[in-house]
Amino acid sequence: MSFYPKKIDERFREVRGVGKIADANGAGAGASFACGAFVRFFLRIETDAKQIVEAKYKSSGCGFAIAAAEVLREKIVGKNLVDLHGLDKSVLQREIENELGKFPDARSHCAEICFDALHAALADFRRFQVEEFAGERALICTCFGISEDTIEKLIAQNQLETVEEVTGACNAGGGCGSCQPLIQEFLDVFRRENI
Repeated sequence: MSFYPKKIDERFREVRGVGKIADANGAGAGASFACGAFVRFFLRIETDAKQIVEAKYKSSGCGFAIAAAEVLREKIVGKNLVDLHGLDKSVLQREIENELGKFPDARSHCAEICFDALHAALADFRRFQVEEFAGERALICTCFGISEDTIEKLIAQNQLETVEEVTGACNAGGGCGSCQPLIQEFLDVFRRENI
């Protein structure tokens, strides 16, 4: 008899994505104070096509955390960043629930740390891309190659007020989602300067 529910136990016993990627260009961690567990994702993203070609993870967590990390890893490998649509937590949660069933409330943090780790790994890749950008102005959205100038002009010309409106206008923020906080900063600055 297993300690975990059947689907969790199956994933826990047959993991394929545990490990570290030597040439990863994105890495990020998530941790829980509830149980002390962590998950760290390692991504290798093909920089020209912006495609996740490999993903691995390490975890000190329980079977729930490992099973959730395994599901997320399977879902993102082979995907282009532009197809991830910001990796909304509710979408990720649904993916995990479709594969593993709903986690008990006392185990919801097990999935959360996986989301946090994946978002942090994509943000790390974004930092890597920004450092490589050789343009005059800062590259804000690495998935779609959208610069600071473009976003500022669109906000001013179209009186855009939300990140979603900016995404609709130029796709920035609609890929991996790691630039959404920066886009929000541009919106906040524009709002303060034009009140």
